[in-house]
Amino acid sequence: MELPVMPPVEPMLAKAVPEIPDVGHSEPKWDGFRTIAFKDGDEIILGSRNDKPMTRYFPELVEELRRALPEKCVVDGEIVLIREGRLDFDALQQRIHPAESRVKLLSRQTPVSLVAFDILALGDSNLMRSPFEQRRETLREALQGGTESVFITPSTDDLEQAKKWFREFEGAGLDGIVAKCLDKPYEPGKRTMFKVKHERTADCVVAGFRWHKTGGVIGSLLLGLYDGEGRLHHVGVAASFPMAKRRSLVAELEPLIETDLASHPWGDWANQEAHRGTRMPGAVSRWSAGKDLSFVPLRPELVVEVAYDHMEGDRFRHTAQFRRWRTDRDPESCNYAQLETTAAFDVEKILRP
Repeated sequence: MELPVMPPVEPMLAKAVPEIPDVGHSEPKWDGFRTIAFKDGDEIILGSRNDKPMTRYFPELVEELRRALPEKCVVDGEIVLIREGRLDFDALQQRIHPAESRVKLLSRQTPVSLVAFDILALGDSNLMRSPFEQRRETLREALQGGTESVFITPSTDDLEQAKKWFREFEGAGLDGIVAKCLDKPYEPGKRTMFKVKHERTADCVVAGFRWHKTGGVIGSLLLGLYDGEGRLHHVGVAASFPMAKRRSLVAELEPLIETDLASHPWGDWANQEAHRGTRMPGAVSRWSAGKDLSFVPLRPELVVEVAYDHMEGDRFRHTAQFRRWRTDRDPESCNYAQLETTAAFDVEKILRP
């Protein structure tokens, strides 16, 4: 492979802001795997955020990119999986599998798409120092509208339109808006873009914790919500604490440590069969292989208010943020019914308006 921009390249990033800034360009924030696609003839490399190529996991996308992209180019985008009119991140995660036979099967059963939003090189030209406005126009010309599984993300210079997208597109599985300055070059690893994501709060039961990797202080709180049948499901963790808070949590949580696992709702976490029908921490998967997934169980008596962006199925998509203890809440009242729901929106209306 001989390109003016060679892998690996760290993608340009965005910093979180509370409101969409009026900088001349806004586009949907796609929820998938960020990738920089390198193409030189038939050779394709799909880079990732951690510099480990994802090429082998998406053979159907590689074939499509051979047809859809120019002979020599480097394109920044997001690998997404669309099912039943919305993005499905859980199904996308399943595509990362070590077995070649499984990779081939999933490529047919759950094919992915690429949503492109920037171009770093075309032919023998390195475009990274060019302003984004110019790169965007080059991308539009290079992809000529895209194909059935390669798209150019929609964009707008209208702030009110961006706000409307922010409200509506969540129903298709998107998680916010990214705003970009039109005069900026491509700066790998730097947070020169802006992102606005949804934030909501939920009251959750704290049913356990894990020790911090440094030892002796709390690493994360394990959060639970009750379903309509009274089962407590593990929905995620709250883990972003200053070190002083991690220390103080040890004393706060010690009186609630449950020594009798038989009476704990997640007492069977180490039994893989017990995970059927009830989400609990500790399920071993290819994502967690080699990790210590044990936790310290707590009596489910403590309620915490956390902030989260959105749900992926029946759990928080990202790490939740600790807000405050809710000593006024009954743990049994912490259920899925409290969560805000969004109106469905067909992702095809975004990609093919």
